[in-house]
Amino acid sequence: MSVFLEKAESYALDYLNNNLEKKFVYHSIAHTQRVVEKAKELGESEKIEGEDLEALIVSAWFHDTGYSKSLTTHEEESVGIASEFLKKEGKEDLIPKVSEAILATRMSAIPETLVGKVLRDADCSHLGSKNYDEFSELLRKELELTKNINFSDSEWIANNISFLSSGHQFYTKSAIKSWEKQKGKNLAQLLKSEKKVNQELSKMKQKKEELAFKKNKIELPERGIETMFRVALRNHITLSDIADTKANILLSVNAIIISMALSTLIPKLDNPSNSYLVIPSIIFIVFTVVSIVLSILATRPNITQGKFTKEDVAQKKVNLIFFGNFHKMSLSEFEWAMDEMLKDRDYLYGSLTKDLYFLGLVLNRKYNILRTTYTVFMIGIIVSVIAFAVAFYIQGHTTPMG
Repeated sequence: MSVFLEKAESYALDYLNNNLEKKFVYHSIAHTQRVVEKAKELGESEKIEGEDLEALIVSAWFHDTGYSKSLTTHEEESVGIASEFLKKEGKEDLIPKVSEAILATRMSAIPETLVGKVLRDADCSHLGSKNYDEFSELLRKELELTKNINFSDSEWIANNISFLSSGHQFYTKSAIKSWEKQKGKNLAQLLKSEKKVNQELSKMKQKKEELAFKKNKIELPERGIETMFRVALRNHITLSDIADTKANILLSVNAIIISMALSTLIPKLDNPSNSYLVIPSIIFIVFTVVSIVLSILATRPNITQGKFTKEDVAQKKVNLIFFGNFHKMSLSEFEWAMDEMLKDRDYLYGSLTKDLYFLGLVLNRKYNILRTTYTVFMIGIIVSVIAFAVAFYIQGHTTPMG
């Protein structure tokens, strides 16, 4: 190696060691040494000699020195540092070639000279290395330290796949021959890693959804709450059965009374001698009919719509526990609505509470009507007996004695 190139190596290494921040874990002295080594290999394969070889090696040593001054324009800064060194060594004639080669390392640049193409390929030699994963992680860490950019595994793999598949190419035949095959293997490995990471992300997403579902799904109620609802609902249903039984008893009794009246009492009213029984009979039959009507009203079921909408479920307006709210719905719609309710603890307890409340309203209506029915029946019996007694009394006093 010439004395000039030894000076270039010494100057560049000293400069990087003294000025480059330690957070540049990828664009480090080791990276520069690797680029110089690969540039020499490619230069030899491409038969670069003389002044072009000197320009290539100098540009390789200085191509990343500009990171000590700027992250965004480090290539231009590197050109300035290299030019200063070349002027000091009296090698101004190398400045154009060195400058072109260093600027060719920009990702947006297309190298035109052989020296620029060789340096560009040497700078990207890690893409065709078996240790690509290690270099990639160093670059990822450097971006985190210098630009505060944090990539997830999937994002980093996707960026690398994009760069290797469509964002990069080797420009020299020697680089293509030496590194293109391994670059393809590295791309294939990235695609496998992407598939694996996506599968893991999919599993994690599924687990999160399951956890979210379990979290939203109601917890088993405490024994006291469960017992309270069970006992209260059972008592309401029992009271409803009692009310229906009482109504049926009154209905049956009054029906028997009407039957007997129609078969025994009414036929006798045709006889003029029994005219005194007309008014008591009418009073008796009227009270009996009213009692029958009230008994029927107490047991008559209400007609419900039997349908609900998704908006009703979303706004928790419909009580899915009561059959009258869903008997006209399809099974799939009802299953969907029940699933939505079971996911919401408040909705479920709210439905149970509403069911209990509306059962209470029904019971209140039944017992009020029953009370009225029993009162009417009692008054009817009393009034009818009095009416018949008065009628018989008047008839006995108006009939002429033998």
